[in-house]
Amino acid sequence: MNNSTPPQAPVRSASQARVEPVPVDKYSEYLLRARSEILHVLRGLAEHNTLITVHFNGGADFIITSLIEATEDGLLLDVGTNGELNRKAAASSKLICVTSLDKVRIQFSLPELKPIEHQGRPAFRAPFPESLLRLQRREYYRLSTPMANPIRCQVIVELPDGGKSTVITQLSDISGGGMALTFPPNSVNVTPDMEFSSCRLELPEVGVIVGNLKVRNVFEITLRSGIRVLRAGCQFVRLPGPMLTLVQRYIIKVERERKARESGLV
Repeated sequence: MNNSTPPQAPVRSASQARVEPVPVDKYSEYLLRARSEILHVLRGLAEHNTLITVHFNGGADFIITSLIEATEDGLLLDVGTNGELNRKAAASSKLICVTSLDKVRIQFSLPELKPIEHQGRPAFRAPFPESLLRLQRREYYRLSTPMANPIRCQVIVELPDGGKSTVITQLSDISGGGMALTFPPNSVNVTPDMEFSSCRLELPEVGVIVGNLKVRNVFEITLRSGIRVLRAGCQFVRLPGPMLTLVQRYIIKVERERKARESGLV
């Protein structure tokens, strides 16, 4: 007589494990597409029993799971703790999986989760992901810049008549993937997918960044003065390595100064 019992699913805390997705189009240069590289990352998640947040239903719902097994034939995942959410996940045609291992964010999409039974308990089978985002913290961390001492960015905008105009904008935040700029009212018509070439940004005590930007999103904000301005989220376009190093150096510098102030060292 066999008295063995099937392995139990790991205890999960949604408050501790849930990780929100990031927009992949902003960090496309960090996407892995080679199956061998993707498989290496996924097997690392399985070996460490890393908790994974699976978002679906347009981000309205999620379950917490983990990888049981990863092979070139597909993935085997634990089910979540909520039966109703498991059923909704199985009925979804787009699922975004997000986790973090060794301070590196990992994100990939799945077209389906198929309910199966594995070693006597419920599980999900999923196809092998076509791509995987592997993003270190310094690459996706967005630093909000101080409003008291605003940093200016010079942007060259192409006009409808073929001419060009130089616009001075204000930096709102910056990361290794891009930055957000605030445009003065009525200065220029900024729209998504618009590209700015040879933008010039001087980061205090670090250096000057010159590169191209592509607008990803635009919306109006109201300043404390009551003035409405445009805020444009922009992605770096093939930013050279030395320039990216300056961005990371600036972020580290500002964060170090902030922590020193909070600890009373300055």
